Amino acid sequence: MSTELHGATGRLLRRGLKFTHLRLLAALVEHEQISAAAAQLAMSQPAASRLLAEMETIAATKLYARHPRGVTLTPAGLKLAQWARRILHDVDAAEREIEEIDEGRRGSVSIGSVTGPALDLVLPVLKQIRVTHPGIIANVDVDTSDRLVDLLLAGSLDFYIGRVPRDADHSKFAARAVGPEPVSLIVRPDHPLTRATDLTLVDCVEFDWILQAPGGLLRHTVETYLLEKRVPLPARVLSTSSTLMTLALISQSNAIAPIARAVGSFFGGAEGMDGRIAVLPVAQDLSVSPYSILTLGGRKLSPASQVVYDQIERKAANLAVAETASAT
Repeated sequence: MSTELHGATGRLLRRGLKFTHLRLLAALVEHEQISAAAAQLAMSQPAASRLLAEMETIAATKLYARHPRGVTLTPAGLKLAQWARRILHDVDAAEREIEEIDEGRRGSVSIGSVTGPALDLVLPVLKQIRVTHPGIIANVDVDTSDRLVDLLLAGSLDFYIGRVPRDADHSKFAARAVGPEPVSLIVRPDHPLTRATDLTLVDCVEFDWILQAPGGLLRHTVETYLLEKRVPLPARVLSTSSTLMTLALISQSNAIAPIARAVGSFFGGAEGMDGRIAVLPVAQDLSVSPYSILTLGGRKLSPASQVVYDQIERKAANLAVAETASAT
């Protein structure tokens, strides 16, 4: 906006220009009669005439001319009327957006998730929200819990699906428990073990494994599981926390990788990306410790964030019911 226009706008406001003036001028463009414009705004014709006189004083120029059939706006009046209609339209749009924000139909939501729930819970909910609440914009960070908790504490996330790290102050959080995160062992589809009969974990540890760095939750879970089964740990391990790198290495080697079952199903199944991944029929009870939907205690979610949170919570409950039914 130029300095000249900004100054002119300031002068009009300082001289007393109000929304009532703008509404009358916009109505006058539509009806071209003071009486009709006044009736639209539920005011008397004399009151409307006084407002028009005020506008001419404020603008310091002639805005309209009377004639037997009504009034005609001058070029200055037409220009001011165009701006009036634009301003009123923008105010109406702002009002609608504010209502949508208050009702959770519009807004920005930042979600964090560990890998499995990102596919099991966040992905289907975002697909649904895109249809039912198109005004909500979602940002998703998929990472480990120790990184997500930092983002939550910094205010970069509204909530995340994962776990509270052991060294974090648990009193700062509110949690809605969901359940354990099942893990599968995956390989490329033409891996030698896919042709094995009576496959055991001992057969698996003879190959290279792709694991998180030491201390990572998934690595700790897998190594503890193998020790409890009295199976030696893999002798050759490549460490990475990247799901993309894990999938790339799996596709080009005989390595084995533990990965969230939801990821294996998504990348390996026809309903997902139909990727070239095979799930080994071993360690089917392997799972990472239960995860939760986590928020900061005492911090109220925005209406839009609450809508997405509730949908994810509902989806988690439905999945739990389905898993219980399939197990019985």
